Amino acid sequence: MFEFRKSRRTVSAVSAVSAALAAAVAAAVLPAAAAAAQPRTAAGVSVPERYTSQKLAWQPCPELATMECADMTVPRDWHAPDAGKDLTIAVSRVRASDPAHRRGVLMMAAGGPGGKGLLRPAGVARKAPAIGAVHDIVGFDQRGVGKSTPLECQAQEELDAFFAGDFRDRSPEAVRRVVDNSRKLADSCREKHGDLLPYITTEQTVRDMDLFRSLLGERKISYYGASYATMIGAYYATLFPQRVERAVLDSNIAFDGTWEAFERGQPKSFQRRFEQDFLPWLAKNDATYHYGRTAAEAKATWERRRSALHDRPLSLGEGKGKTLDPNRFDSGTIQAIYNSQEGFPALAKALAALEHWDTAAPAEQQLVGTLFGSYLSTNFFAEFLSVTCADTPWTRDTGTWIRRSAEDTAKYPLMGARELAFATACAAWPASPAPRVEVTGKGLPPVLMLNSLHDPATYYEGAQRAHRALRGSRLVTDTGGDHGVYLGGSACADGIVDKYLLSGELPARDVTCERAPLPAPAAQQPAAK
Repeated sequence: MFEFRKSRRTVSAVSAVSAALAAAVAAAVLPAAAAAAQPRTAAGVSVPERYTSQKLAWQPCPELATMECADMTVPRDWHAPDAGKDLTIAVSRVRASDPAHRRGVLMMAAGGPGGKGLLRPAGVARKAPAIGAVHDIVGFDQRGVGKSTPLECQAQEELDAFFAGDFRDRSPEAVRRVVDNSRKLADSCREKHGDLLPYITTEQTVRDMDLFRSLLGERKISYYGASYATMIGAYYATLFPQRVERAVLDSNIAFDGTWEAFERGQPKSFQRRFEQDFLPWLAKNDATYHYGRTAAEAKATWERRRSALHDRPLSLGEGKGKTLDPNRFDSGTIQAIYNSQEGFPALAKALAALEHWDTAAPAEQQLVGTLFGSYLSTNFFAEFLSVTCADTPWTRDTGTWIRRSAEDTAKYPLMGARELAFATACAAWPASPAPRVEVTGKGLPPVLMLNSLHDPATYYEGAQRAHRALRGSRLVTDTGGDHGVYLGGSACADGIVDKYLLSGELPARDVTCERAPLPAPAAQQPAAK
């Protein structure tokens, strides 16, 4: 899930070139730790010594003692570091398990926007031990998220109300309600965080990353990022190409253009994933789930259930925000189809349980409550909108979005029905001075990119555009549709990534990795002979 943004600051070509030369000279002459401590200019921005000379006080992470965590202080606005309160960025690391052969740092960022990245290095170190053996794997919660200086625009009950109901309802009253709720959300964020919202952007985040790199005493880093983190990585590589040794961008958004242009492609890609991947799989396994013997029958059953929830929403238990209505039904479906290996079976079981709800077992009811019972957290959604509404320009005419969303709701209802709520929130969002970053690949070593053909969120057409924009990159195409390729079950893709991160070796050209079909549920598999 994603969206888009606003205005920008310009830096003259002469000052940008001279700044890059100055930074390069300082790095070449001074030892890494000494260079990090000097007042300097980084990609056209002056960095006061009070930031570059700070020391990271590493301690075991409270949630995971095998990792180390620390707090890093950054300016609210890197372009005016003496204006406004400083922010805190929570950072983490897992040290290389084979320090004698350590080759450097692998930095990670989280997707979303709005995902938490602090604890993610531990997962990569565990799942890719060869990478963890020779890299310190480091991560962070980006500004606005988690243990870093956070955003909270509304209470959870208010956000649940924002998402409640049926976004397919195009009556004048329903459309007005959606527009009013979106403006109310934007106003709440402005009232609570008006001094911070303009600086929750990707460009500001990558400058936080470069400070983190310098405080680690590293001249260069390698990078892995998936989903929105591909944009973070592409922006970092564009602003700091001399700091990148290797970069892996997995499940790519179209960072060649605006968030608005990218998000306008998502209704089609989510509908494609639903109709061409999930529903045929569900029909193939009708003997287990009894939802329809063809994709068309399964879709009709899904639509009947959705219509029934419009007329009679289903209570999922005690407490607020636990009513299953059409929007929650859509949301649970959207989230589940990101991943076929776990999401498809879980969604199928939940859908089957709803068809016999009065006799559903407690475990089935619990699964339905888990899959359909909650929306995004307030922190996630505030960060999501802050980035997607502020990074790049956004169409602010509400009438335009009412017309466009009506068209997308008719053609691609699964995700298109939500478009008006998200788009009009961005249309009302405070403007940002975020500089426009044009990704080109200039000065970079070749970058490795991965994408699934039917990824619903970071759709393949957008990845192809990003691939063309990032000159010299190689694209690994996974013929499946899951969001997140590396460490997602493709031995072919994993081998290419590992070889690149360990030796720098890339395929000579773009590569396709075939994905085996998802196996049938255990109940349908033939008995062993």
